[in-house]
Amino acid sequence: MGIAKSPSLVKMFVGITYNNFVDLDCILTLIDSRFGPREMTWGPLPFNWTEYYSDEMGTGLFKIYIIYKNLENREQLADAKLFTNELECRFAVNNKRNVNIDPGYLAKDKLVLATTKDFYHRLYLGKGIYAEVTLHYRKGRYRYFSWTYPDFREENLKRFLEKPRASLVKYLRDSKTCS
Repeated sequence: MGIAKSPSLVKMFVGITYNNFVDLDCILTLIDSRFGPREMTWGPLPFNWTEYYSDEMGTGLFKIYIIYKNLENREQLADAKLFTNELECRFAVNNKRNVNIDPGYLAKDKLVLATTKDFYHRLYLGKGIYAEVTLHYRKGRYRYFSWTYPDFREENLKRFLEKPRASLVKYLRDSKTCS
């Protein structure tokens, strides 16, 4: 029989897709106030992997990816998604979003995203929120699944995740030797 124990700490992650009508600086300030100082940012980049958001948010979208420095408990992911959903509503116009904010976390072996949509590969966290392992780290690199969103399949994004993952692994390794 296994013994239940707390999982290791993680770094919070946010992917933000937005149009030119939103005040990105204001949104970033609000998100930073929730998750703390940023460790790394990638983007903004043109969001041209899919037209999924075009009907709601228009064309000419951008995306920015952020990893936060502070280490957190995984249990906060559902509340993080509820927070980002509130921001999306706050910046919507005529019930159409100008921003889509995808929170998640970076663990030593995976990148997990939160969602409100259930599907066979997603696990229920509570409060109407599900979690999806979007990337997994194996044999020295990030790998994707059949359900992984197109932008998360990009080699440049996977390279972006390497440095914060390395600092997380170092912290976890160093904290074990100090115990």
